[in-house]
Amino acid sequence: QVQLVESGGGLVQAGGSLRLSCAASERAFRTYAVGWFRQAPGKEREFVAAISGSGSSTYFADSVKGRFTISRDKDKNTVNLQMNSLKPEDTAVYYCAAGATTWPNKYRYWGQGTQVTVSS
Repeated sequence: QVQLVESGGGLVQAGGSLRLSCAASERAFRTYAVGWFRQAPGKEREFVAAISGSGSSTYFADSVKGRFTISRDKDKNTVNLQMNSLKPEDTAVYYCAAGATTWPNKYRYWGQGTQVTVSS
């Protein structure tokens, strides 16, 4: 079992930036592919970005390409989602997930989520 904890959410104006982090205490997390997802009120959860266990492969939803980046810090055992040029439509609860069962958008372990609100 892998426990995931997201942090870094908050309120930001349109055009601003936020950096989300997904942390785990288990060493196995360093080797897991990790994905970020989001769910806006009244909408289904959607895939945002993913990074492979090695960090050599990344994948992004079309809606965030060019604005979001994903990276991993193996020393800190975290995966970070840098979100730039944020738009009101990016408002959602953001979840990280680890242990891909189907790359890049199906995972075994999930965090509790962190709220991101972008004001216009």
